[in-house]
Amino acid sequence: MRIVTYNVNGLRSAMTKGFTEWLKSDPADIICLQEVKAHRENVDFQQFEQLGYHDYWHPAQKKGYSGVAILTKFKPDNVQYGNGYMQSDAEGRVIRADFGDVTLINAYFPSGTTGEERQTYKYQWLDEFYDYLQLLRQERPNLIVTGDYNIAHTPIDIHNPVANRESSGFLPEERAWMTKLLSNGFVDSFRNFHPTLTDQYSWWSFRANARGNNKGWRIDYITVTEPLRPRLEEGAIWPDVKHSDHCPVYLKLKNA
Repeated sequence: MRIVTYNVNGLRSAMTKGFTEWLKSDPADIICLQEVKAHRENVDFQQFEQLGYHDYWHPAQKKGYSGVAILTKFKPDNVQYGNGYMQSDAEGRVIRADFGDVTLINAYFPSGTTGEERQTYKYQWLDEFYDYLQLLRQERPNLIVTGDYNIAHTPIDIHNPVANRESSGFLPEERAWMTKLLSNGFVDSFRNFHPTLTDQYSWWSFRANARGNNKGWRIDYITVTEPLRPRLEEGAIWPDVKHSDHCPVYLKLKNA
């Protein structure tokens, strides 16, 4: 099972920049998209079907905002849209797909960069999502949580940790949430393979040629619960794939 998580920052925009052509290279069996900013009927989804993907969408109620989708060559046994929290579901932030004994969660975590109100909601969302995962684990212990977490966890996950110590996405409370998650049964799949590798980022600002200078943040993750750790085979970040201000993050899992 090959999985990619990718914040496309507007799927229709990404498709004008070669996203569908990239899909033709068969990068993964399951593509988890965030910030699709579109409803299914507004996208030429037949392009994905022609490549053998089933597509599942949980858009935001607000047009042109947020939203998640899953493209998968494996038809899931079950799909659930949302995680039961009203504001999160209205913003199209969580979609779940079950494949046998494995449950995949694709999530677009809120950003707090627009001000105090959204930062406060981000903390609320993090608490709600953590509770959702802990409850789900009791029923479905094999979880894969993909997405744009909007958190750089440690100083090696951000190009300038000192200058950004008061920036949303690298605040102590946000980083502590990541530590709590990874201390309570979840594994950062990329760090499982590359525990100390630096200069590995998944998002870059559009300003000041940040991507060209590799001044980025690692805020996109694929985490898995401990029972899946023995099945981890390969983890990577693909900065040369450029349809967005983010890039894809990749995980390959061995069959059970």
